[in-house]
Amino acid sequence: MKITASDYTRVASLLGVETAVVKAVAEVESGGKGGFLSDGRPVILFEGHVFWQQLRQRGISPEAYAPGNENILYPKWDRRHYRGGTAEYTRLERAVRIHEEAALSAASWGMFQVMGFNASLCGYTSAATFAEAMHTSEGVQLEAFVRFILARDLDCCLRLHDWAAFARAYNGPDYALNRYAERLAAAYSRHHEVKIQTGKGSSDNGT
Repeated sequence: MKITASDYTRVASLLGVETAVVKAVAEVESGGKGGFLSDGRPVILFEGHVFWQQLRQRGISPEAYAPGNENILYPKWDRRHYRGGTAEYTRLERAVRIHEEAALSAASWGMFQVMGFNASLCGYTSAATFAEAMHTSEGVQLEAFVRFILARDLDCCLRLHDWAAFARAYNGPDYALNRYAERLAAAYSRHHEVKIQTGKGSSDNGT
């Protein structure tokens, strides 16, 4: 279930970045808690404003379903509706009853919190098949992350340590509200320092 040191090394080589970079993203996106809940399900965060957008894209009026569903369906991002942990699945399950594919597309999944609507970029035919795969292992979650990064050409941001540009593309235009860039920089510094202290140098790839 867990990502190994060799997994980090292999992926860093694929992306042309230091292992400290990949570890930093993993730490920030997972909150340092890994890709799974204690009950074995992948960590998710349900985004009601994305659900609103996903319904609209399918020609469904979100306004028609909003009454009584205000904490899972709203037009603008609002962190006050987050519940965390297993309670996010309660929110997701309510959304699935409205529209399954739109609901699964509106959740971020696993250790790297890749949104379900990015399923095709990660090599999956639908948000449903993507969500099913995210239940498999952290390794599968890591592979989805790599495919997404390469598909969006975000590896260059990571190589340059341009945390703001990466966070803007990865976490959305409101990234600054959650201090993503600062947190990525701090996490990278920690992992980079550990590597120096172990005598392994600052890079695995000559970058």
